[in-house]
Amino acid sequence: MTPRRPALWAGALALTLLAACSPEPPPQPPAPGASMTFTNPVYDANFPDPGVIRAGSTWYAYGTNGPIGNVPYLTSPDLVTWTEGGDALPGLGPWAEPGNTWAPEVVALPGGGYALYYTARSTEAGLQCVGVAVSDRPEGPFVDRSDRPLICEADEGGSIDASPFLDEDGTLYLYWKNDGNHIGEPTHLYGRRLTPDGLKLTGERVRLLTNTAPWHKHVIEAPQMVRHDGRLYLFYSAGAFDSDEYAAGYATCEGPLGPCADAAENPILRSTARAAGPGHSFLVTTPGGETWLLYHAWPPDAVGSVEPGRLLWMDRVDWVDGKPIVRGPTHTPQKRPA
Repeated sequence: MTPRRPALWAGALALTLLAACSPEPPPQPPAPGASMTFTNPVYDANFPDPGVIRAGSTWYAYGTNGPIGNVPYLTSPDLVTWTEGGDALPGLGPWAEPGNTWAPEVVALPGGGYALYYTARSTEAGLQCVGVAVSDRPEGPFVDRSDRPLICEADEGGSIDASPFLDEDGTLYLYWKNDGNHIGEPTHLYGRRLTPDGLKLTGERVRLLTNTAPWHKHVIEAPQMVRHDGRLYLFYSAGAFDSDEYAAGYATCEGPLGPCADAAENPILRSTARAAGPGHSFLVTTPGGETWLLYHAWPPDAVGSVEPGRLLWMDRVDWVDGKPIVRGPTHTPQKRPA
């Protein structure tokens, strides 16, 4: 955490206590004259691998590195209107080299503050590995002072796409994939417990899924554990990210560390005539109790391009008999989230 002078710390503590005692303001309707609908994409510029949190009344989305910096972030009051915020991770950990900072996700820690999990190239291993940085604020700056990555499975091609999950009992978990496709080996989705400060792994690593289904092709990645109506769902993506075969699916899990069973109806999000290779999704629940899926997708005539790149899309998720149904990709006006 960033050191503070005593007077500033006291002021910050007072504000924190005030915020903790004050109920979160209810979601506000659009201003008079504002549209009650939106149309995809919600952010019409390159923003791959979105990870999203809500802090106060503001949504924050974090993405893979680009011209803005290592971890560009956006802010929004409503999940529809997004504003560029800058670089949440101006400096990488001492173990990492710049240029390949992928798929960041942030969690609010039980004891206060925020942890950001990111993928970067390890100078020592020459592979993509996972690090963790902390900050007092969701916008950062996040700082990683460790001289080594949190996860670096060199014998399995490296480690990428880390995703934290804070369960109802306050236990923290981390999910990721080994970068097996990088070396022509199978890819697996793993889970493991974190210490309460989010900085260390504890317990045993558990393998949850492997790329065995035909639609997985050579890779599964981008895990996100979600609890909905008491049940656990592991969302993930599969296939080549730079093709229109990239898609998203899910598995149901008996516990945060499995076992998990792949859904028979996968994939639940796939390419359309307007959105190619939709995936690396992130599911959120709004204050109104709705669930929405944010994800990236290529314009069909520019798959694999640097410009415009992968744009940010969002669609509603309905739950039917305990199964998530993604109402998308949509390209026509739909009602804004509540």
